[in-house]
Amino acid sequence: MAQPSRARPSRAAGHAEPRDGEEPALRLLHGGRGPLRLGLLENTLGFHLRLAQEASFAAFARRSGDSGLKPGHFAALVIIHNNPGLSQTALGAAIGRDKSTLTPKLAELERRGLLRRDRAHADRRSYALTLTPAGEAALAALTAHAAAHDAALDRLVGGENRAAFLDTLRRLVAGLDTDET
Repeated sequence: MAQPSRARPSRAAGHAEPRDGEEPALRLLHGGRGPLRLGLLENTLGFHLRLAQEASFAAFARRSGDSGLKPGHFAALVIIHNNPGLSQTALGAAIGRDKSTLTPKLAELERRGLLRRDRAHADRRSYALTLTPAGEAALAALTAHAAAHDAALDRLVGGENRAAFLDTLRRLVAGLDTDET
């Protein structure tokens, strides 16, 4: 089934110049009716984090070409490669995905012959995940794409800002994962 198309912020958006007394607007292709007014979203960190994530994921998908593998697949392959035999629950915690989101992704990777899900010996209710030789090959190919993607992000962020930017992102993840938020 074809997926519905979504506006891609990286290609379809830009900031419009505000008129006196008006807030800036984001130009989106929506039937030529002019810029969309974002209101409070214009300066909302969470909104712009999401747009940045979407733009980054779309750029990664363009780089990875016909593989059909997305950043989430790449993250799963990397974690499984580095932790053969880990459980689906541990993988979900590592990449920030719940069971309902992760299970279909793993089923797809298994269907494509990139990983195996075997019943765990210690807990027959769990699966132990391992990459197949095809999964290792796919990971090697995606790693080259990921390196090029990361280099492009470095150019945008500025190599000298990389460590501080990663620290800020890690603090956001850790801080938002607590009960105080």
